[in-house]
Amino acid sequence: MSRFRMYPNSVQHAGLSEQCRHARYVWNLALEQWSLWRRGRRPAPNFTQQCRQLTEARAACQWLRAGSQTVQQQALRDFDHAVRNFYAGTRGRSTWRKAGQREGFRVVGAQATRVLKLSGRWAQVLVPKVGWVRFRLSRPVPATKSYRITCDQLGRWHIAFAVIPPPIAAPGGGAVVGVDRGVTVSAALSTGELLSCPQLSEAEEARLRCLQRRLARSRPNSNRRRRVKTAVAKLLARARDRRKDWVEKTSTDLARRFDIIRVEDLRMVQMTRRPKPEPNPEQAGKYLPNRRRAKAGLNRAILANSWGALVRRLEDKAAGRVEKVQPAYTSQTCSCCRHRAPENRESQAVFRCVACGHQANADVNAAINIAAGRAVRARRETPARVPLKREPQLATSP
Repeated sequence: MSRFRMYPNSVQHAGLSEQCRHARYVWNLALEQWSLWRRGRRPAPNFTQQCRQLTEARAACQWLRAGSQTVQQQALRDFDHAVRNFYAGTRGRSTWRKAGQREGFRVVGAQATRVLKLSGRWAQVLVPKVGWVRFRLSRPVPATKSYRITCDQLGRWHIAFAVIPPPIAAPGGGAVVGVDRGVTVSAALSTGELLSCPQLSEAEEARLRCLQRRLARSRPNSNRRRRVKTAVAKLLARARDRRKDWVEKTSTDLARRFDIIRVEDLRMVQMTRRPKPEPNPEQAGKYLPNRRRAKAGLNRAILANSWGALVRRLEDKAAGRVEKVQPAYTSQTCSCCRHRAPENRESQAVFRCVACGHQANADVNAAINIAAGRAVRARRETPARVPLKREPQLATSP
């Protein structure tokens, strides 16, 4: 999608917020109807039946009638697509939409194509029931028939035109690169490059901790708590924007430089799952320590380095050129002699082979193994035992 920053005035801001409330209300009503269905009951209303119910609700409710019917019907169509994807197994179960989270609505039809260019930097789009709203031209506007308007927790409005950009063409030189993702180094390439995802600075981290302590001392529903929550959201949004910018630039650079990109086949959902509690068999109602806090810190570090987002954008931009390799023992195997042993990795960053003496950065060594696409056996490599041959014994006379 081509995403642009919108700059509505105060009146338009109120109109866009009202459209978001209408879309959220209709979505939650459709979700409530679907969630009430049980085996043995009549099926939940489909999209056509819900559109008829929406027409009756608009005739009875003035608040819904004041909004755009196009936006409300599109919310029903989005929910219908979400349900179909859920039954097909491609998406998870639909959840409730809350105020201040996932705010937005979609417009489809002839109105989506009404974009007027004002200058080299500004343009405006016609939003139903709101009027012409300006947005910043950071790139050419693509030809599309739908767009989605969203609002984040900081109150920033964005418009995204639904268009699938073509994948980046391969350079054609046959270059292959391996990408090893880590916590200390976000992405290590087999070429020796070490890439780090930008995070908050030390001063910003200190300010975030101070704001979080201040938020814990604030009274609920107070003006001070509202201001502190906004300040915390600004810092978190800044870190999120930096990660997204790094992922886009890194994925584009890799797709342009290499023909084949090999990454580890990691299961992000299982890796970032919280540990299960371990009951204490000696004391009823008590639990054994399961290092939950340490695992939570590791999960935050994994998510902060955007492991999944990097591979997802690589698959979008370099379609058909991303290969996933089994990650087993890639960090313990020497890229020169292929000897594998836990003693090869002295520390988090130093790799020293105990067999051939090869020394390199541990992440780069793993990236070279990933680039080679070597299938690593599950057992530790040990020299094969040669059966001893017994010397024939001479027959002796009794």
